[in-house]
Amino acid sequence: MKADKRKNKLGIIFIICGPSGSGKTTLLSSLIKAKKIAKLIIKSCSITTRPKRSGEQEGKDYFFVSEARFQHLLKAKKILEWTRYLGYYYGTPKGPLEKNFKTGVNLGLCLDLKGARMLKKLYPENVVSIFVLPPSLEVLKHRIEGRCSKANKKEVAQRISLARKELLAAVEFDYCILNKNLKFALTELKTIFLQEINA
Repeated sequence: MKADKRKNKLGIIFIICGPSGSGKTTLLSSLIKAKKIAKLIIKSCSITTRPKRSGEQEGKDYFFVSEARFQHLLKAKKILEWTRYLGYYYGTPKGPLEKNFKTGVNLGLCLDLKGARMLKKLYPENVVSIFVLPPSLEVLKHRIEGRCSKANKKEVAQRISLARKELLAAVEFDYCILNKNLKFALTELKTIFLQEINA
């Protein structure tokens, strides 16, 4: 718990990390919509070069940009952290995050391992990091296969290989949540959130 170290009035940055298929995005979305919590946290919107998926909204799910625009923002140092995953770029825009964070707004965001490490380095006293664990590698593999095209065995293999490496880094995080059951995992996440903001 980091609350005892937090002596400023900046917002708290809640980072949710975990391998593909761990349920991190679902957990964060559920937390932000939860009663008594919805008014206490907002989602930090990432920027990406990947195509928009069905049902996704610009500025809510992601800021969708071209690769040229992403590179321009990167060179202008307007992206705090970034990564390339399966051919697409993902990053956290500096402006919106710092504007909210510095005015006391709590932020939630899903990041990969590289991004989580970078934000922990930039804001060591105000980041609370949470790693979402799958029940087993077999369950994770099944979830990954469910979201990838059956014809795309290469993508499935890449995601599983990366997941194995990410799981080894769980010890670096402030909290770990086992997502065997979404309801129980969400309850645990709510408890962590309320504990940190009320301390």
